[in-house]
Amino acid sequence: MTILRYNTPTEPVIAQQEVQSIKQLERVLKSEGGSQAKLVGANGEQIDIPDSVYQVLRDVVHAMGLGQAISIVPQNHEMTTQQAADFLNVSRPYLVKLLEQGEIPYVKVGSHRRVRFNDLMEYKQQRNTKRRKGLKELTQFLQDEGFYDKGSSELDQ
Repeated sequence: MTILRYNTPTEPVIAQQEVQSIKQLERVLKSEGGSQAKLVGANGEQIDIPDSVYQVLRDVVHAMGLGQAISIVPQNHEMTTQQAADFLNVSRPYLVKLLEQGEIPYVKVGSHRRVRFNDLMEYKQQRNTKRRKGLKELTQFLQDEGFYDKGSSELDQ
């Protein structure tokens, strides 16, 4: 499973009265440190929360505390072309072009294309790496030409 942090019009919005509770929950989760977290049921039954689940819970609560909407997607989940385009923040026709050029693998279900979430994430990571490299090269060029101050570059980090 992967936690996605993005806001779309169809995502639920955090109610104003929940904001304070989320902030309090975030403080508690941060302060737990190495102690074993527990879930307490309505009947008083206590269940230890595994570390992996605890980390996901912390990430989700932190993102919600920042006002971000959350979606949890299984790694092998297949998305429609519209869902994939929305995730990449591109138009559907542009996504279809990427699929047909072989940039992103897809499968056909009847006459419809489906994109595996893993493949979409891999493409997104590669795209972001290329963008960072291009920005770094541009920044270096501008520095070499004297148009850009080395001290103000965030790309050098």
